[in-house]
Amino acid sequence: MPPEETPRSVISANLLTQLAVSRGMDVADCLRDTGIDAATLADPRSQISAEQELRLVRNIVRELRHLPDLGLDAGLRYHLAVYGIWGFALVSSPTFRSAADIATRYLDLSYAFVRFRMEPRGRDIAVVLDDSGIPEDVRRFLLDRDFAALTNAVREMRPGGIPPMRVQFRGPRPVYAERYAELCGLTPHFDAAENSVLYAAAVIDTPLPQGDSQLARLCLEQCRQMLAARQARGGVAGKVRDLLLHAPGEMPDIQRIADALHLSPRSMRRRLEEEGTSFRELLDEVRQTLAEEMLSTGRIKLSEIALRLGYAEPASFIHAFKRWKGMSPSAFREQQLGQAPDQ
Repeated sequence: MPPEETPRSVISANLLTQLAVSRGMDVADCLRDTGIDAATLADPRSQISAEQELRLVRNIVRELRHLPDLGLDAGLRYHLAVYGIWGFALVSSPTFRSAADIATRYLDLSYAFVRFRMEPRGRDIAVVLDDSGIPEDVRRFLLDRDFAALTNAVREMRPGGIPPMRVQFRGPRPVYAERYAELCGLTPHFDAAENSVLYAAAVIDTPLPQGDSQLARLCLEQCRQMLAARQARGGVAGKVRDLLLHAPGEMPDIQRIADALHLSPRSMRRRLEEEGTSFRELLDEVRQTLAEEMLSTGRIKLSEIALRLGYAEPASFIHAFKRWKGMSPSAFREQQLGQAPDQ
């Protein structure tokens, strides 16, 4: 699914709006003609389209054009925690090479407009930042934002970062060129044939301090499932599922989900029925997905999992899990991890 068709959390739009407000803009000016209202912006469970975020970016770039390096400031606000399971998959990857592979394969789970890809350069690896699909009036801002977000992610995966061998950009040298050196440790080359960051194989294949191969595999599978579900479910069903996935620990009821979609519960039920599903089925689907993820980590007690999934007591969760999988949660965990069942 092309990035412009993939729904995304409003969290990215919120980060951008906070930045713009800190530079003197009003929230109303940021949101003008975006179709995003203040209530949607304030609810981290809300979903918007990439086109809506582009309109917000366009408003900010137009109003704050006197701040040419604003895209770099924006990117520094994107920490791995804001990406959910995608960010967790990166930080738990054994090496930077494996993290980069996950990042590019499941890029639609991020907020990037730049299309990242890895290319071998001899024994070394170039991370190419393809900005050709971004509208020209916001291209520099989004290239800077996604480049700064990349450097942020690298520093969070390895304290101190991973020094690149070479950084280059297609555009001319901007007046704020020295800021790139502050972010990545060297001054980029400009007017190049591509936007790319070159890393030495010896560096990108060394173990990351938070690497956990087993946990990374589990996160990778969760990324695969989330992306497949997001692409398979369109319409109202896809939006409902995404809202539920972004609210583990709360599991909002049908009224709250309907409110977030600006529908009445009755209208939402009818739309879901037309799409061959129901709110109850989607809630079960999300609960099962999250339950399997949390059980597979081996680090969360059943009582806590039940609470996070919105069950009043563990017995209700255990009953539901047996209905989904034909076994108890403890048996499932033992099967996945080979450890004794917990209580």
